[in-house]
Amino acid sequence: MSALVICASSHHGNTRKVADRIGGVLGAPVLAPSEVTADQIDAADLVGFGSGVYWMSFDPELVRLVRGLAAKPRGTAFVYATSGLPETPLRRYTRTLADQLTTAGFRVAPEVFHCRGLDTMGPFALVGGMNKGRPAATDLAAAEDFARRLQERQP
Repeated sequence: MSALVICASSHHGNTRKVADRIGGVLGAPVLAPSEVTADQIDAADLVGFGSGVYWMSFDPELVRLVRGLAAKPRGTAFVYATSGLPETPLRRYTRTLADQLTTAGFRVAPEVFHCRGLDTMGPFALVGGMNKGRPAATDLAAAEDFARRLQERQP
């Protein structure tokens, strides 16, 4: 099985820590959206797409990459994210990205990995941020467990 992890992590490196752990378990390189090509994505059996969540949306560069992929049969994709606050039922950003990946031709893994990360956006900057120390060791161990479950499901 060949794997690839695509990661947009721009503020505190929260999501990159998670991506590195997932990539380590999968034996996959971790690349930024600007570093990956459509050919690399097409060559992988399993591709992860993740970023920090900003104002209830994935990183715009990651979203542009996914929206720019031509619709054709592909392997399996999975979604992962870090954010300061939990996803709300009113704005299901992980479902939106999963739907875009399905449109691009991926089979999308049903499980999403999501954990808290240091958040200093907007008013949180005034108090030094929220979720200090996150992702923590337990979050990173959970990311590794998530990757192992993905491996077990691959043909």
